[in-house]
Amino acid sequence: MASESRVVVTGLGVLAPNAHGTLDFERALREGRSGIRFHQELRDTHFACQVGGIPENVETIQREYLADEELYGMNANMIYAAIAAIDAWKDAGLERLPPESDAVDWDAGAVLGTGIGGMDTIATTLVPKTDAGRVNRLGSAMVEQVMSSGNSARVAGLLGLGNQVTTNSSACNTGTEAVIEAFLRIREGRAQRMIAGGSEGHSKYIWAGFDAMKVLNRTSNEDPTRASRPMSASAAGFIPGSGAGVLLLESLQSAAARGARIYAEVLGGCVNCGGHRMGGSMTAPNPTGVQRCIRGAVAMAGVSPGDIDVINGHLTATFADPREVSSWSRALDLPPERMPLLQSTKSLIGHALGAAGGIECVASVLELKQGFVHGSANCEDVHPDLTEFASRIVHTTVDMPEIEIIAKASFGFGDVNGCVIFRKFSD
Repeated sequence: MASESRVVVTGLGVLAPNAHGTLDFERALREGRSGIRFHQELRDTHFACQVGGIPENVETIQREYLADEELYGMNANMIYAAIAAIDAWKDAGLERLPPESDAVDWDAGAVLGTGIGGMDTIATTLVPKTDAGRVNRLGSAMVEQVMSSGNSARVAGLLGLGNQVTTNSSACNTGTEAVIEAFLRIREGRAQRMIAGGSEGHSKYIWAGFDAMKVLNRTSNEDPTRASRPMSASAAGFIPGSGAGVLLLESLQSAAARGARIYAEVLGGCVNCGGHRMGGSMTAPNPTGVQRCIRGAVAMAGVSPGDIDVINGHLTATFADPREVSSWSRALDLPPERMPLLQSTKSLIGHALGAAGGIECVASVLELKQGFVHGSANCEDVHPDLTEFASRIVHTTVDMPEIEIIAKASFGFGDVNGCVIFRKFSD
């Protein structure tokens, strides 16, 4: 690619169940620190799964970022998105203009998605008051709190963004898809800077449907940090999570002109759908679609499969884990012993739904920049269908300064797929 079309990562923001901010998040990844905790509210409402990943101390943290009048029109999903986006913006060395300023950054935008979004506001306020005939008590900010585009729109106002501002929603693929869409916009010269990632609020109303589907782990309520078990023989379902992960993507030309620090380069990406055929459905991926998505990302990146050092997989701790690894092996046309190293960030934070891809992209970029590969917790008993890949699964963090390329993928409900390729930056 020509230098003016190269896209780099210059800022990161993360609010995860196990950490807030890149410094603490990196420490949490290195230490294998879990953010999964027991939640009494889930027991009180008779959930089978009573553990989950929720960022801590947000009520205190949010006061450092948002004024009372801004918080009035926001729910947890929007607050998480705003905190991570502001952190990414500032981490990139960009100035947050005061709200009274008339300045608009016409070259900067956002693709900042969510999976389910404002469900908690709808369930706790909008529906009960409407059904009780108390519409006049809903308040003037109700539409702002429940509209799907609220999190990206709010961030646009906080940062003065004047380019494309979109909230995408593609289930578990949302955050990864957002990064790819933002990358393409910059690559095509339609923006210079893009906020990209995903957020998801925590709510029993968001998590209840998954509990009813029996896809959540209900066997580890007394041992929360052991509950999220991707690639394990004793995996019994995923653990719900929440938070936000945001990247500031920028054209290399723009980043170089202002002397910005560069974390990594985005080489390419691909999104597709398996069409609910060949085993694919609303809740299961078509393996052919998964493989085509991976191959498409690798082809756009212009790298060879053997060049990929690490796969940060979707890997949720369900029956799909062995199928996913098999699809990676087929897509890359590599035998088990030559596969990239395999890891699942979800083992430490749970499955953050619309925020998962964003948080996991932040983890991947930090690993490239700092030269390490974090371990996947709770898979000492590797799934029997993954035995031939066991030597490629990273159980405890390893320093790996030679790491060059990470492939990050997400595969969501609706048979939708996304894969993005990051490389350590070099002139």
